[in-house]
Amino acid sequence: MVETANHHTQPLPVAPPPPAPLGGPRGPVFPPHEQLDQLHYCIHSNPSWPQAVMLAFQHYIVMLGTTVLIASTVVPLMGGNNGDKARVIQTLLFMAGVNTLLQTLIGSRLPTVMGSSFAYFIPVMSIVDDFSDKGFASEHERFVYTMRAVQGSLMVSSIIIIFLGYSRAWGNLTRFFSPVVLVPVVCVVGLGLFTRGFPQLANCVEIGLPMLILLVVGQQYLKRIHPRAQLILERFGLLFCIAIIWAFAGILTVAGAYNNAMEQTKRSCRVDHSYLISSSPWVRIPYPFQWGAPVFRASHVFGMMGAALVTSAESTGTFFAAARLAGATPPPAHVLSRSIGLQGISLFLDGLFGATVGTTASVENVGLLGLTHIGSRRVVQISTAFMFFFSIFGKFGAFFASIPLPIFAAIYCVLFGIVAATGISFLQFANSNSMRNLYVLGVSLFLGVSISQYFVSHTTNDGNGPVKTDGGWFNDILNTIFSSPPTVAIIVGTLLDNTLDARHADRGIQWLIPFQHRKGDTRNEEFYDLPLRIHELIPTRHL
Repeated sequence: MVETANHHTQPLPVAPPPPAPLGGPRGPVFPPHEQLDQLHYCIHSNPSWPQAVMLAFQHYIVMLGTTVLIASTVVPLMGGNNGDKARVIQTLLFMAGVNTLLQTLIGSRLPTVMGSSFAYFIPVMSIVDDFSDKGFASEHERFVYTMRAVQGSLMVSSIIIIFLGYSRAWGNLTRFFSPVVLVPVVCVVGLGLFTRGFPQLANCVEIGLPMLILLVVGQQYLKRIHPRAQLILERFGLLFCIAIIWAFAGILTVAGAYNNAMEQTKRSCRVDHSYLISSSPWVRIPYPFQWGAPVFRASHVFGMMGAALVTSAESTGTFFAAARLAGATPPPAHVLSRSIGLQGISLFLDGLFGATVGTTASVENVGLLGLTHIGSRRVVQISTAFMFFFSIFGKFGAFFASIPLPIFAAIYCVLFGIVAATGISFLQFANSNSMRNLYVLGVSLFLGVSISQYFVSHTTNDGNGPVKTDGGWFNDILNTIFSSPPTVAIIVGTLLDNTLDARHADRGIQWLIPFQHRKGDTRNEEFYDLPLRIHELIPTRHL
């Protein structure tokens, strides 16, 4: 009998995997995404009508803070009373509705609210200072004459923006942009407004800080309790927070918490210290030349032109952020030209109707797109109905305009931060490991904030800034331009990126070039084409 032995072969030793190279990825790698995945509704998709109306009202409330703040700051310096302030707010709201509707229909086509701009503060204060020592019969007469001078300056200064837009010069300028330039430009659109965040909140900490905490906790943490709560709080949590803290401020006012406080504290904390409800008319429709015939002075016009250029730069950065948060492609050059040209027409209308300042794309409303995850164009268009209604029926509009400004400041702390973070997201399309790119980014970002802060901190209440020459109009132009963080970032970033080894492939320009042309990407027409075949009625060179 022969036994067969079982021969068990020993397994060969398996070599251990080679160690990961130094500096290599040790976790999940996230590829670049041209569109955000977590949007519930993008630019051309629409929520249900009840939700759209509530979201539109939320956009109206968010843009109201800047409108009230500008009027409350500028009108008293002009010599206006509470009634004048109420009428100015009505005019600013009415023109915001007109300009937003125009921009979303035949301009950028992005879901951007066109609100009042602080960029016009320096030239407006220069006009106020010119008439401060004139002999007027009353302060109200000085206010009316100053408004007429502002009217004329806005109307004439609009010419330069209309020319830059419809001549395609502005769009050709944006062709020099790369993702390396977009990062600091969009970032400082949000970060450059930091003075309207916590510094304004600190004027009434007992109202502003609870609003900030409640907004973060309620909108981000409590929504995780239940799926239904997530839908409601994510989209409408901001309105709930405003209602709760506004009621809390009303209780403090009625209880007499501020009866013995300083005047500045009363203005910031009390819900009845704006006197808007008592001084607003029940019904009033803003109309052209409501303050009288415009007054034209060359020195005023040149200063206002500087502000018009600044708002064009700020709107450009805001449009890129809005496109990202609305699920659209970056706006092509011809769309930016069209939108800036239309912004010039809007500036002319602002002067025609007697607005105190011109308009620009509202940064806070773009941040609201990211907060709610809803970038629908229709929602923003519906919000213009609230602007028209509350600008005409003054008592109702004054009720919401009496919300204490620190509540808005708390909201801005979140919304401006979202816009700034949106700018950072453009870095994924360039090489973030390139020392050349880091240099351009760092210098552009830092100087955009640092230079503008120097000019702002050295600008007096009468509009006099660091640049002091014999030409007042020249001073206003430079002081206004260099007080704007996005404008400084565009100047520094574009110069560095296009002169410092500009042929470098790490810039990410290959990704952006297709979006800069009308036919470069098939989605461009989907997002930016004019509605109702309007483009067939407009000469091609103006589209």
